[in-house]
Amino acid sequence: MDFTLGPEAEAFRAEARAWLAEHAAGPGGSGGPNGRAWERELGAAGWIGLGWDGDYGNRRATPAQQVAWGEEYARAGAPGRAGHIGENLLAPTLLAHGTQAQRDRFLPPIARGEELWCQGYSEPDAGSDLAGIRTTAGRDTDGSYRVTGQKIWTSLAQHADFCFVLARTDPAAARHHGLSFLLVPMRQPGRVEVRPIRQLTGTAEFNEVFFDGALAPAENLVGAEGDGWRVAMALLGYERGVSTLVQQIGFERELRDIVAHAVASGAAADPVLRDRIIRQWAELKTMRWNALRTLGTRGNPGTSGAPGTEDPGAPSVAKLLWGGWHQRLGELAMAVSGPAAALGPTDWSEPEPYELDDRQYSFLFSRADTIYGGSDEIQRTIIAERVLGLPKEPRV
Repeated sequence: MDFTLGPEAEAFRAEARAWLAEHAAGPGGSGGPNGRAWERELGAAGWIGLGWDGDYGNRRATPAQQVAWGEEYARAGAPGRAGHIGENLLAPTLLAHGTQAQRDRFLPPIARGEELWCQGYSEPDAGSDLAGIRTTAGRDTDGSYRVTGQKIWTSLAQHADFCFVLARTDPAAARHHGLSFLLVPMRQPGRVEVRPIRQLTGTAEFNEVFFDGALAPAENLVGAEGDGWRVAMALLGYERGVSTLVQQIGFERELRDIVAHAVASGAAADPVLRDRIIRQWAELKTMRWNALRTLGTRGNPGTSGAPGTEDPGAPSVAKLLWGGWHQRLGELAMAVSGPAAALGPTDWSEPEPYELDDRQYSFLFSRADTIYGGSDEIQRTIIAERVLGLPKEPRV
């Protein structure tokens, strides 16, 4: 298989690189005023919604061009995206399962970088069992839905304008039956409460979200009532898919930093550490080739990117590969740092917030890589049942 992206994508890459060199040096970050300003700057230049099928104020790009943009974005060290959940998860879901009115309402503000989204799936008592959720949504007298329940591990909820929520609209239905996919406004004082969760890293990207009769208009139901499971599963495919190609550029940068530190500190003299570094490098190359192969099932990367038949297990395989790889990279970073890994760049005896260097942050944050976005156990079950055709586990 040809793993090159082709001349059309490389020309697009050059345009992206030039724009990022001029604009990406300023402050940004995931959420907050700087994050919103950066989203609007991206939107004004047409860099949001490159892969959307439709004209919602977005620039159109082939899959290969999208990869080129993402790679240049990561190489430029551009700010973390506050709008990626709306752009990369909700938008493809609305394009596949939403009404035209929903697309016309929600996609243009995402493309302009004006409205931010979060994802209301996980719950405290359900773990990775998405079908076990207890958040309910009952009909009001005017046909709208009142959402009541708790979601957890909700990324960037403290900055979001809307949340797409999987809720139970038929309490009598078992498991994945009777669920609905709702678009819920977050600015509802007294009805929506967000509580940030402080993580090992000292940061708080994740949140608890409490809904107490939060209103979602009837027109914000995506798909039919009770059809939420099908919509939610489609969205998870976007979350676990070939977006890892872009992610791998960030991984490559982390690995380069670890190698440079190993050489400078003399840790590279240890043959065992050298072997671990080489193994990480080889596995990263293999992940890239696998992601490009997956992209090729949707359309040759060097062509216009016409969609093909996607391997149903590809997103789960990708998630298993990068989650475990990144955890091992964090562990390697600590091994390379040696005893100094136990010391912070500042005095940790001072009150919070405490500071971490890049290697310490990577190690601590990567502990969650095999859990969020669907745990490793869930991914293996998907591969076993949907790809290998093994018998399903008994479920209550």
